[in-house]
Amino acid sequence: MTDIVDLRSDTLTRPTPAMRQAMAEAVVGDDVWNEDPTVIELERRTAEMLGKEAALYVPSGTMSNQVALRSHTEPGEEIITDADAHVYFYEAGAPAALAGVSCRLAPAQRGIFSADQVRQLLRPRDVHFTPTKLIWIEQTHNRGGGSIWPLETIAELSQLAQQQGLRLHMDGARLWNASAATGISEQRYAQHCDSVSVCFSKGLGAPVGSAVVGSREFIQRARRFRKQYGGGMRQAGIIAAGALYALQHHRQRLAEDHAHARLLAEGLAALPGVEVDLEGVQTNIVVFGLKAMPAAQLVDRAKQQGVLVLCRSPDTIRAVTSLEVGRQGIQRALDVFRTILSNK
Repeated sequence: MTDIVDLRSDTLTRPTPAMRQAMAEAVVGDDVWNEDPTVIELERRTAEMLGKEAALYVPSGTMSNQVALRSHTEPGEEIITDADAHVYFYEAGAPAALAGVSCRLAPAQRGIFSADQVRQLLRPRDVHFTPTKLIWIEQTHNRGGGSIWPLETIAELSQLAQQQGLRLHMDGARLWNASAATGISEQRYAQHCDSVSVCFSKGLGAPVGSAVVGSREFIQRARRFRKQYGGGMRQAGIIAAGALYALQHHRQRLAEDHAHARLLAEGLAALPGVEVDLEGVQTNIVVFGLKAMPAAQLVDRAKQQGVLVLCRSPDTIRAVTSLEVGRQGIQRALDVFRTILSNK
C-alpha cells in the first residue's frame, strides 16, 4: 500500500528528526522536586508567552483540564460550559468523578456562547442551589469544527465573571491554531482568562504533554492536584524538550495546516453528495456531511485505499490536517473520495 494519509487527528503527529535530537540532548532532573531544568524552562516560556505568572507541565490535555478544574473548584460546585466541550464530552466523566462538580450547559453555536446566555444560567445565591464557580470555554472548539472564539466575546465573559465573582478558564488545546488563523497573539486571548490550558502534542507536533498557566498561587495549588492525580513526573525534561522545541519552531507552520484544510474543504465541496460549510472551516478541522452513503461506509472504503478519517455521526465525517499530511496527501485523499463517491 502507498503511504497512509492520516487525517483522523492532529494528535497523531510524530516528532521530527530535529525534535528527536533536542529530546536526546535534554538536560534533566527530578521534576517532582522542581529540579528539571528543561521542564522549568518550558514552564517559564509558556507562562511568559501567555502573559501569566506561572505554568505547570502535565502529561496530557485531559489532565491539564482536570487539574485546572479541581484547582478552581470544590466538590459540590458547578461550572458553566457547553454540551460539546471536551471537558464534558471527551473526558470520561472526570468533572464529576475527580472534582465532584456538575456542569451546567449553555446553548452554543459551534461551541460558542455569549455572556448573556451565561447570565441566564446563573442561579440565585441560595442554600438550595449549587454554587456556580467557573465559566469554561474551548479555543479552538474541537466539536465546533475548529471554530474560533471571538476575542470580544471572551472579553465580555471575563467582565461578567468579574461582576459575579466567578473564574474564567480557557481550554486552549488548539489556542495556537486560533492565533495562527487570526494573527491575535495567545497572550491577548489569555489576558481575559484566569487560567488557560494548552497542548503541545496536537498541531505543534510534540509527542507528549500539555500545560496549565495562571497565577503563582493557582499553579501552586495545581501542583498538589497534579500529584494527587498521578501526574508528577521525574526526569520529564526528555519529553519537555520536545514540547519546548515545538513551541519555538512549529507555531508559525500551523498556517500550512489551515491552508491544507481549506484545500480539502473546497475539494470536498465539489464532490457529489458532499456538504461542507466552507465558512465554518476556520482552522485545521473539516467536518463534512454525506448524502450519498453512510459515513461509516466511506470511512471503511477510504481506509482500504490508505486514507484515514473519522465518523463524527452516522452522516458526518471529521478530517484534521497536521504536519503529518502535506499538500500531496490532501490531493490523494480527494482523489480517493472522488473515486469512492463516483462508484457508489
